[in-house]
Amino acid sequence: MNVSSIVVKTAKEHLPEVIKNINSVGCCEVHFHDPDGNIVATIEGDNIHDQTERFKQIQIIPFVYSASLSYSYCEDELADALDELKRQEEIG
Repeated sequence: MNVSSIVVKTAKEHLPEVIKNINSVGCCEVHFHDPDGNIVATIEGDNIHDQTERFKQIQIIPFVYSASLSYSYCEDELADALDELKRQEEIG
């Protein structure tokens, strides 16, 4: 499971429409927005490809001026890093 957070910017007059459209993209959810048109949302996916496709869908939503990746978590990468730490502890 991969989870990423994104920051989306739109004009305040289009905020409700953009939020609705982001929430309608599969595995995407708006968690915060302010009156100025700044939106924080998450994208979930089984892999990076899924997340990238959803991110592209958000970028082309009408009235989205920008969408930027803020944070990304990849469960497989964490597992690999923990395995590597365990190997290093066994060696050292």
